[in-house]
Amino acid sequence: MEMFESEKQLEYINRIKDITDNRANKLGRELTYCVVTFGCQMNANDSEKLRGVLERSGFVTAPEGEADFVIFNTCTVRENANTRLYGRLGQLKPLKKKRPELMIALCGCMMQETPVIEKIKKSYPFVDLIFGTHNIYKFAELLYESLNSKNTVIDIWDKPKEIVEELPQKKTYSFKSGVNIMFGCDNFCSYCIVPYVRGRERSRKPEDILNEIKELADNGVVEVMLLGQNVNSYGKTLDFPMSFAQLLKGVEKIEGIKRIRFMTSHPKDLSDELISVMSKSDKICRHLHLPLQSGSTRVLKAMNRKYTKEDYLKLVDKLRQAMPDIALTTDIIVGFPGETDEDFEETLDVIRKAGFTSAFTFIYSKRTGTAAAAMENQISADIVKNRFDKLLKVIGETATAQCEKFIGETFSVLAETVSDHDQTMLTGRLDNNLQVHFTGGAEFIGKFCMVRLTKCKSFYYFGEMVSECEVASV
Repeated sequence: MEMFESEKQLEYINRIKDITDNRANKLGRELTYCVVTFGCQMNANDSEKLRGVLERSGFVTAPEGEADFVIFNTCTVRENANTRLYGRLGQLKPLKKKRPELMIALCGCMMQETPVIEKIKKSYPFVDLIFGTHNIYKFAELLYESLNSKNTVIDIWDKPKEIVEELPQKKTYSFKSGVNIMFGCDNFCSYCIVPYVRGRERSRKPEDILNEIKELADNGVVEVMLLGQNVNSYGKTLDFPMSFAQLLKGVEKIEGIKRIRFMTSHPKDLSDELISVMSKSDKICRHLHLPLQSGSTRVLKAMNRKYTKEDYLKLVDKLRQAMPDIALTTDIIVGFPGETDEDFEETLDVIRKAGFTSAFTFIYSKRTGTAAAAMENQISADIVKNRFDKLLKVIGETATAQCEKFIGETFSVLAETVSDHDQTMLTGRLDNNLQVHFTGGAEFIGKFCMVRLTKCKSFYYFGEMVSECEVASV
């Protein structure tokens, strides 16, 4: 079934290529596209699939304001993500009027919400194509239909039907890559809309995952990031269940892969087996993203997180005993309905005890359709802002304390890009995922460099290359 579907989509790509070639001949130039991505790394990985289809179909990249085809891959975890999309569509409206041949497509999590679709149909009728999270593999087919239609093509599924492999992807980096190992989520945290827009958990077959990673390694990828809403529950839906730790052992054996990362881990499912595999591995990075959300057991229960403050801190102790050098990062929500000053202080207590190197911090966003949206005792904006400012201060202090320990030491860094701070410097990441800006030229991008850390700036470092850049063993 999967091979049949992939072959079907490849046939649509060939049909689109005929159309783009014909239009390119008339215009005297290639047709262009721009994929704009909102949200998480799962969305970023989906956008690589969109770009793969478009490039195979004869399109080339261009800035958003100049492209012939613009596609927004949306996120709906927070209200401001919706607002940002509507703002971007408003900006494109006069451009669409000036250039009627401009194509605009919307996909991703936001499109799974019925009120959103109704608003787009009413306020932004110039959008050409709309589809959701469950049928992204049909992008080529839907694009072909849209190219041959004068009306908006809308195709939204209530739930997923299958996992389709072997479709083209256009990777952002040649030396590192995200790899989806599962889709959906079964946790139903009371504040989160992801299970409703991404569907229930489905794990990819291990052989498909390993084959994809082998192919990536053969093409020069040295670092992979295994992606899922909750990677710790990987394998439960397979015909022959296996644990995430067992999958990691398989990835470790692949030649050419030097670093293995993964996210996101749910604290309630992080097993002793996984900690053991991590601690013994030379390839699995000494970094774990472990969302806390709140340090208050009472609030955690209201969030439906299924662990307590004490459970979380015991898990942190267990991780640090097995791997003293591990870097922990987290997610924290401020202002969840009913959160008291005492609850908030419990969160700060966990931050200080856990010693996070960084955190993604969020002000609670009321999402229609979630259990928390109907809860009483929504917190006033002034109180939330004061707490949020205090949260950032405490996280900054703990992160700086963790990072300063390594000033003056030399580590292996994978050079990723030219630094935004200074064009004469590179930006890369340590094994523990902390970012480093260091001296070096663009010719070293994609290589492991030995870098001495010279300065700490809370969540990142400045450093200098040790003599010359070398391909380092990790």
